[in-house]
Amino acid sequence: MPSSANPQTDSLGDLRSLINADAVELSRRLRAQQVRDFPPAAEKTIRNFSPGEAARFIGIHEGYLRQLVSEGKGPPPLANGRRTYSIHDIESLRADLDTAGKGVRRYIPRRRDGEHLQVISVMNFKGGSGKTTTAAHLAQYLALRGYRVLAIDLDPQASLSALFGNQPELDVGENETIYGAIRYDDARRDMAEIVRGTYIPSLHVVPGHLELMEFEHETPKALMNRESGDSLFFARIGQALAQVTDAYDVVVIDCPPQLGFLTLSALCAATAVLITVHPQMLDVMSMSQFLNMTGSLLDVVASAGGATEYDWMRYLVTRYEPSDGPQTTMVGLMRSIFGARVLTHPMVKSTAIADAGLTKQTLYEVERHQFTRGTYDRAIEALDLVNGEIEAIIKHVWGRK
Repeated sequence: MPSSANPQTDSLGDLRSLINADAVELSRRLRAQQVRDFPPAAEKTIRNFSPGEAARFIGIHEGYLRQLVSEGKGPPPLANGRRTYSIHDIESLRADLDTAGKGVRRYIPRRRDGEHLQVISVMNFKGGSGKTTTAAHLAQYLALRGYRVLAIDLDPQASLSALFGNQPELDVGENETIYGAIRYDDARRDMAEIVRGTYIPSLHVVPGHLELMEFEHETPKALMNRESGDSLFFARIGQALAQVTDAYDVVVIDCPPQLGFLTLSALCAATAVLITVHPQMLDVMSMSQFLNMTGSLLDVVASAGGATEYDWMRYLVTRYEPSDGPQTTMVGLMRSIFGARVLTHPMVKSTAIADAGLTKQTLYEVERHQFTRGTYDRAIEALDLVNGEIEAIIKHVWGRK
């Protein structure tokens, strides 16, 4: 049993041993907690949805859904006479509606000929801006709406992976992150071998792990020892995605909170950039530095032949408290500077999202009755407005009405 650390007696010379010992013990305790909460044989699932939620995801009115049910479509009622819809029920109804549409795909919104893959890099230089929460909910929303979505966790901390049911220390092994598809040696794997399914059929994930740091360590050596024909670091993620382009409509990349080689490669692979911003002075000042550094680095990348052309870039205000005067002032400042590049709808701060995260769940996964009705409804409405606005931008890029 390790002795407890006493800040009054621990000497600076013991810092390395203290950190190593604390890391080992914390890792052991977290692993034990994970095994208790999520046994290795357990698989994460997603709840059933109410008729209103199912109709919203399909893109029809709830009254029309009731009409479909009266025609014998959809799941049978429960013992209490009510109906709930699994993700498979929703997919089946969506397919039935499209089949009845005489070849016009209105309810399965997959890419059509001439519509290119949308790769959205969600990023911020500062932690705590809601980046991972935004990426997770966006990926799930689009999948629930019928798009084929690939979520990529580029953060070595792997929080997105944990939300999607992949525990980094238990479920993700060597060469099972995107590092396996972008590494510089002969152990490189095909991207399709790394992609994993999730509890939502149209949502796949590439998990994160500490091994992603290897790309940051290996890239300088690769640059010094580069042979003719080798692609530079900034092209690697784009080349990996090219192997699976036809399988997806949208890729959502959760970038690490620093401007390393992984982030720059994600930027060069992206067709769109979503920057999350907490409307506090320190966070906005940090974003100013982030934008300056990103601009300078992209200049260097562009001079080396990297892609820097994007379909769109937006700022998303996160953890917003409408009753907070200074925050409202800061949002107004951002809108005066960036104009329409600030999304119309902010993501409000909500205890429902924070509480769901404690159990490694998103708001789309938790049951409404776990929260007070007003708290849950306000949070889910804000999420749907933000994600719906992004979906509309994607459709606009594709030329759809």
